[in-house]
Amino acid sequence: MSEANLLNDAPAAANRLGRADAYHWLASPALVDMSARGPEPRLATLACEPQHVRLDLSRTAIVVIDMQNDFCTEGGWVSQIGGDYSADRAPIAPLQTLLPALRAQGVPVIWVNWGNRPDLANMPPNQLHLYKPTGRGTGLGEPLASNGSHVLEKDSWAAAVVDELKPLPQDICVDKYRISGFWDTPLDSILRNLGVRTLLFAGVNTDQCVLHSLTDANFLGYGCVLVEDCCATSSPAFCTEATIWNVKKCFGFVTDSKRIVEAVEAIEAVEQPA
Repeated sequence: MSEANLLNDAPAAANRLGRADAYHWLASPALVDMSARGPEPRLATLACEPQHVRLDLSRTAIVVIDMQNDFCTEGGWVSQIGGDYSADRAPIAPLQTLLPALRAQGVPVIWVNWGNRPDLANMPPNQLHLYKPTGRGTGLGEPLASNGSHVLEKDSWAAAVVDELKPLPQDICVDKYRISGFWDTPLDSILRNLGVRTLLFAGVNTDQCVLHSLTDANFLGYGCVLVEDCCATSSPAFCTEATIWNVKKCFGFVTDSKRIVEAVEAIEAVEQPA
């Protein structure tokens, strides 16, 4: 088929393959167009440490980790074992402001939560030990005393995102089975299919699931920004201090929700017609 005929049979937008503006194909009976242009960059400059960061909001997502009832709500697993679940509630208020601002800019919100199989078939003994270190008490998949919900089991109350931060229909939810959200999950594939290259990280616990998800993202080549006030932990304060130091030293950058919202508002002010 000649080039002219191919152009006449150019794929229409209705024949798009892929949900992301940043990465998709267009198909027709005669031609598959892999060169479809992504959206124009929407640049935002964040005040961060150790350096400021300019990122493209069209290729950025926020990953919110483990903001679940078991960690953040009275009657959940942390509460039942006598831990300070209230410490893990600190990100709720700043996320209530930050997430709408990012959604308004088309930034995907990715919820990465423990969501184990009911039969725990993919959970080896060392992971079961994490939640039942003495062999006694309430471990993964076992019922909570408060309401009978099974600890961190997919579709249970225990594993659900806290009521104050319910995911919206356009958000993406990913189940995880380890402290890292990338291990044995589709998270990396989803992000690449969305055309995402920069990740904002939020959630709990700062020094555990957030940190190790961030470090895996760094190893996979993503630009990583920890949103400090949208993260929390019930661990001692030195754990957060070490995490922040290591992120700034080795794995990425650190900012807060106020700085992100200010950067987004600056973009909106530029884009609004005079």
